[in-house]
Amino acid sequence: MADDTSKKNELPGWYAGGIEHIWRPYAQMKTATPPLPVTGTHGSRIVLSDGRELIDGMASWWTACHGYNHPHIRQAVERQLAAMPHVMFGGLAHEQPLTLAKRLAALLPGDLSRVFFSDSGSVAVEVAMKMAVQYWINRGVKGRHQFVAFKGGYHGDTTGAMAVSDTEDGMHTLFAGLLPQHHVVDLPDSDAHEASLDALLAQRAGDIAAIIVEPLVQGAGGMKFHDAVVLKRLRTLADKYDVLLIFDEIFTGFGRTGTMFACDAAEVVPDIVTLSKALTGGTLGLAATVASRKVFEAFWSDDPKKALMHGPSYMANALACAAANASLDLFEREPRLQQVTAISSALEQGLAPCRGMPGVKDVRVMGAIGVVEMDRIGDLDALRARFVEQGVFVRPFGNVIYLTPAFTIAPADLDALTRIIVTVVRERP
Repeated sequence: MADDTSKKNELPGWYAGGIEHIWRPYAQMKTATPPLPVTGTHGSRIVLSDGRELIDGMASWWTACHGYNHPHIRQAVERQLAAMPHVMFGGLAHEQPLTLAKRLAALLPGDLSRVFFSDSGSVAVEVAMKMAVQYWINRGVKGRHQFVAFKGGYHGDTTGAMAVSDTEDGMHTLFAGLLPQHHVVDLPDSDAHEASLDALLAQRAGDIAAIIVEPLVQGAGGMKFHDAVVLKRLRTLADKYDVLLIFDEIFTGFGRTGTMFACDAAEVVPDIVTLSKALTGGTLGLAATVASRKVFEAFWSDDPKKALMHGPSYMANALACAAANASLDLFEREPRLQQVTAISSALEQGLAPCRGMPGVKDVRVMGAIGVVEMDRIGDLDALRARFVEQGVFVRPFGNVIYLTPAFTIAPADLDALTRIIVTVVRERP
């Protein structure tokens, strides 16, 4: 009988036959540790082909807010699959996206009420940028085609989204020569930085279509937090210089920071907001770009040239919208935001022992996000493998070890995640 070690080394046929044809995300495939073969998920667990179960601390890149395989979402998708999995949204309409758009408009603050659906967060950002530029064109204002974005920011991997991410210190430095040049500056998180941004806008507002920011948390740029006053300052400056304000809530939307949307905590209403990630509860790809009445009215015209000429093939996919509607049901019926509050307290307590450890630069928590920032992480693959050995899936990047668990995670599983992080950080050479 094979021992546990040999069993772990066994790979299913579909893995061995297909892995050589896959181009993996964010990986130097020649040197990276091979990916783990997964055969199932449930709750906050990832099931590997050898039978091991890992406690998931990532919620699949922050999407699976209700945990995996929630029966309410699964049943909604199954019903929709039986009726109509997809139909083009050009010239046709169907129930799920119309219902979802109405519900999103009711949930979002202010008059954010016109919803454009796409299928990924990066595309939602691209649509927001096109809306912002065409808003000025449609109003007869020429030359406003640049954006103000922020150091440490990340908005996606498509060309337009890369251009408003941090191209000096971020992952897209190789493409600086390709990308349009925008104003990437410090967040107005101090009086000096606010004054600097004010001066930039005073000088260049006539060139600028919009300011784009990840509210409260810069996610993929390093899990960097800022407080609500930064967003209030941005709203004030956007109004002062008559530029649009875009909130990229792809990561922060749907409870991750402690309120349904980050803009709720700040009591700031942007002109455009982008949503994705947890929109479908981690079930299917879907994104939304939601515009205020002011923005939409610039496109409402008898002139066909003033239409927004964008339309993904799978726009408003019926299955994805059914999943999103079911996800919103769960936010209404189950105590998700209370669960986030409890997770926040558990992360504070569980990660606190890392404070003061050698090599630890900072420990911080916001909502269901817990971060241990290191001075440096030398071998990311080795560190990730160490977590797998301990029975958890935690995926550090840059110099941060972080948790973004499902809101439904069992207290014992969350305790295991924080305890193992403390152990691994303490053991680091």
